[in-house]
This record gives sequence, structure tokens and C-alpha cells, in this order.
Amino acid sequence: MRNVDVLVVGAGPSGAIASAILHKNGIKTLVVDKESFPRFVIGESLLSNCMTYLQEAGLLKVVENAGYQYKNGAAFSWGERYVYFDFCDKSTPGFGTAFEVKRAEFDKLLIGEVAKQGVEVLFDTKACSFDFDGEEVKVVLENGELIRAKFIIDASGYARVLPKVLDLEISSTLSAKKAYFTHIEDNISEPLYDRDKILITTHPQNREIWYWLIPFSDGTCSIGVVGEDRYLNLGLDDKETLKKNVYDAPMLKRLLKDALWNNAVRNISGYSKNVKTLQGDKFILLGNAADFLDPVFSSGVTIAMHSAFIGAKCVARKIKGENVDFKVEYEDELMIGVNAFRTYVEGWYSGVFQDVIYAKNKNIKIKRNISSILAGYAWDKSNPFVTRSDEALKAVYGYCK
Repeated sequence: MRNVDVLVVGAGPSGAIASAILHKNGIKTLVVDKESFPRFVIGESLLSNCMTYLQEAGLLKVVENAGYQYKNGAAFSWGERYVYFDFCDKSTPGFGTAFEVKRAEFDKLLIGEVAKQGVEVLFDTKACSFDFDGEEVKVVLENGELIRAKFIIDASGYARVLPKVLDLEISSTLSAKKAYFTHIEDNISEPLYDRDKILITTHPQNREIWYWLIPFSDGTCSIGVVGEDRYLNLGLDDKETLKKNVYDAPMLKRLLKDALWNNAVRNISGYSKNVKTLQGDKFILLGNAADFLDPVFSSGVTIAMHSAFIGAKCVARKIKGENVDFKVEYEDELMIGVNAFRTYVEGWYSGVFQDVIYAKNKNIKIKRNISSILAGYAWDKSNPFVTRSDEALKAVYGYCK
């Protein structure tokens, strides 16, 4: 048996940042993860605001020195239309650049650095049962060891450990989507291709289908297609399904004409999830364990890191004896950005936000406000595209029509 202040379940980016911040505040923290690292996961395009949270956790320098692909914005293509957003040209102060990362090595780097800071991390260690009765939470690990913790942080991602244990999962308001994806040796020779930006491409006919192209510094890239399976499923194996869909997009077909498809294609479906609450007696949920929207604007890792940043600070104060209103200070605060992102995800699939993105007559101030959202600054309450996202999107849609 061992006693800790906080048990963090999950060693991905949210678990790494949360445990680093707790450790900085003198909180005895244990991290457990059921997997060994490195392991494959998507969510490879960081937004600029992620740098804020990495800096706060003492993890930015190691990321900057790792040789990852530099990123300064996002580009969008539809047929022969091409527009881009420069994340340095935004309305919110803060970082304007980020990185494209292979998550297997990135996640291992982060949690490895956290361990160097002094946090104990156990891999291949599954938390099997949770007993919230009493002053402390009693957690039994797969090896039979008992952990007593004053607080639990669920950073388990898609595993959603506590939502399943505590029956917190509810259906998402977003329609079910499926994604096919892989890493390829891209061999892109197009001189005008900007490797410093993620490329998001809309299907030329069916605007509910879109693609990501995320370049890495080693000459490979992540390529994926997202849509309802009734549109994507062609009765082929996963690799041919992905290739056929990708080559339906003229710009991608041109860029990837010499690509080598050497790796297995993976797929994931039904990933959008909601929960009844993000917090409760002696626990909070972070990132994908709480609420995952859609991969379209790379919001997942940003939401995970922001939740870790504000959540860990709240938990540290709680452990030190302060009264903390987790509903107001954690859940409501986190949902400001989640709901802003949700507006633009829903607007993307309805076509409204796509019309705004691809419009030629965008006002400079409006474009800078949108750039702030796309750069991950979805908690900037001075930006009307955050605080009044539905109203702002409708207004700018009318302006751009």
C-alpha cells in the first residue's frame, strides 16, 4: 500500500502537464498508465496555445530542442481554392507558433521529462477499481497494490476510466464520424507547398468529408480522412479506402503523387463523447476523458492541456486546504473554450464555417479573431468569437455571403 496526495490516471499530455504542475506545488503525485510508452496515437498538430501550458509545466524547452516540425498556421483547400491563417497574426497575445509531432515520441518525451522532475510514473499499470467512500479514494491496481489518494485526476483519454466506472458517459450531440489515417513517406516536391502549416482539405463534392495532412520534420506526414462511414466506406480494405478518398481531392492527389504508403492504415469511429459532469467528489476529468469533439481543428490536445493546467492548479489548492468550487473554477471555465470550439466544429460540418473560411472578402479584424480560435486561444474572453461564438459565426457568415 502507498499513500499519495493525487493519483493521475494516464500519462499522455494532460497527465504529464497536470502532474508536473502538481509537483511544482509540492503535491505528492503518482501517475499510472496501463500502456507502455511509446505508443501510437493521433492528435499530432499542436496549436500555438499549447506552448503556454508546456511552458507553465516546465516542458517547453525540451520540446523546442527535440527537432519537431515548426508550425506557424493552418491552410485550407477546397478544389483549387487555397486560404491560410497565420497564427502570429491573431487578436490574442501569446505564442504564434507550435510544432507538428509524432505523438508516440512526443508523449514519451513529456512524461519522461516529468519523471526527471521527480514525479513517480508507473507504466503497464492499470487502475482496476475505485472506492470513493471515506476521506480518501482507495484504488486497486492490476497487480493488487492498494493506493490511497486524496484526489483522482482522470487523464486516461479515450479509455475514459472514471466516466465508465461512475456511469458519467452520455451521447454526443455531434453525429458519428469515422476516420481513416496513417503515416506516409510523402515525397512532396510541389515548390509552393508550405510545410510550416497543417493542410485541411474539403472534399470537392461532399463538404462533410475532409482530410488532414500534417507534415513531420523527417519527410513523412500524417494523412487522414474524416466523414460519416456511409460516405467513406467503399467496400475496400482500410488502406485502399484511405487512398481512394485522398485521391478524390485534386490538391492532395497532386501533392502526394509520389508518396509511399508503407504503413498500416488505422481507423477510429464514434470518438465524439460527452459526460454528465467534469468533476465530482475527489475527482476531475481531463481532456478526452471528459469531452472530445472532433479532430478538425486539432482542438483535442489543446483542450487536454488547458484542462490539465487549470485543473491541476485547482487540485493543488484543494490539497493545501483551500475551498475550491470545482464546478465554477474548473468545469465552467473549461467549457468556455470547449463550447467555442463546438460552435466551429458544428459550423464546419453544416458548411457555414467552411463558407467563412473560404470567403475571399474576410474583414482583417474578423480574420484575426478567427485566427486566435484556430491557434487555440478559445478561452480569450475579449474575443467575441469565444464569448458569443454562435452569434459571431452567424454574423460573419452573413457578412461573407
